[in-house]
Amino acid sequence: MRVTVSRSVLDGAVRAPPSKSVTHRALVCSALAYGDSTVSNPLESDDTKATVEALRALRVEVEESSGLLRVRGGPLEVAVDVVNCRESGTTMRFMTAVCTLAQGRCTLTGAQSLLRRPVGPLVKALNTLGASVTCRAGLPPIFVDGRGRLPGGSARMPGDVSSQFVSAILLSAPRAEEGVDLKLTTPLVSRPYVELTMHVQQLFGVRVEASGGFSRFLVEPQEYRPTTVSVEGDWSSASIMLSAGALAGRVAVEGLNPESPQPDRRVLEILREMGASVRVSGERVVVESGDLRAVDVDLSDCPDLFPVLAALCSYAEGVSVLRGVSRLRFKESDRVRAMERALRAMGVDVSVFGDAMRIKGGRPRGAVLDPMGDHRVAMALAVASLKVDGVSTILNAECVSKSYPNFWRDLKNLGARLEFHVGG
Repeated sequence: MRVTVSRSVLDGAVRAPPSKSVTHRALVCSALAYGDSTVSNPLESDDTKATVEALRALRVEVEESSGLLRVRGGPLEVAVDVVNCRESGTTMRFMTAVCTLAQGRCTLTGAQSLLRRPVGPLVKALNTLGASVTCRAGLPPIFVDGRGRLPGGSARMPGDVSSQFVSAILLSAPRAEEGVDLKLTTPLVSRPYVELTMHVQQLFGVRVEASGGFSRFLVEPQEYRPTTVSVEGDWSSASIMLSAGALAGRVAVEGLNPESPQPDRRVLEILREMGASVRVSGERVVVESGDLRAVDVDLSDCPDLFPVLAALCSYAEGVSVLRGVSRLRFKESDRVRAMERALRAMGVDVSVFGDAMRIKGGRPRGAVLDPMGDHRVAMALAVASLKVDGVSTILNAECVSKSYPNFWRDLKNLGARLEFHVGG
């Protein structure tokens, strides 16, 4: 599907979709709890469906009904030889650790983009903890010979490759026979995502002790307790709509927790710094456009904000610098390259140096834009196209279903001028 975006003025309200990050974590914790748990208001997207199917491959019962997922956890047993994680890096990393607790052998694989995402440090750490996990050249597919248990012990791991490696270990650690002592050899990136993992674990009665500025984690053997979790609104998806308001009118997003541990809540601080009007009232956030100005921000702890902030910076007066972006080369696409190429096609002066992108604000023009199959890039380019001279056409626009299936509907309801074309 192709979507043509014309210059628009937005004015309206949408409800934030449920959090993808919380949904993944709540599903895994439910599967590891012996008994029946309920995940209410889960996100239904390509990525979360991948986690549901991966859990079912371990004979976890997951029943779906009207905004609820009922999960019956217990002993894990491999039911299928191949677990398809689709394009979900979270599913791949989390389920690699979970499969070490299952009885039986399986292979975790996925779409071509997923097979380029590193897993070597996670595999090495799990093996140090007594698991039997292999991969080739540090990349998927991953082969797990599960023995129904994880011995546990001490392991070391770099913290600057992916926070998902740390979260994966922490999720499986309570079921380890000896517990786990995990030490990071380099500073932890995206720390808020690890804090989110620990927060969801706490809802299931599991305690993780972090020390040394989140450089060491101690997890004693303990049981996950079945519970009911209500998934809060997703700040990552909301950041797209709030940024659209900052550029092209007025947008209200409802259903957001202003005290959320989700890292992308930081978008409010950055939008204010850029000159947009931001008002928070309970679970409702309203952003109105203003004269945007350049910023210099480090996105190491909230990397998902990079694409849409790059879009905003292309209109901001002055030269913006977005730092901490190098790890984004290993997402669904090389997000740094994808945004650099798209913004240049729109006539934006953009360059990449080291771990940062430099963007000189101006008057972007319409262009044919390829998001490289990346949902966050596609949504960011839609925002960038709301004030272009001319029109933009976004290719493969259906890729937004990975995290925000109703994105195009919601954007249109806000007043965006969109035309939909089947194919391309």
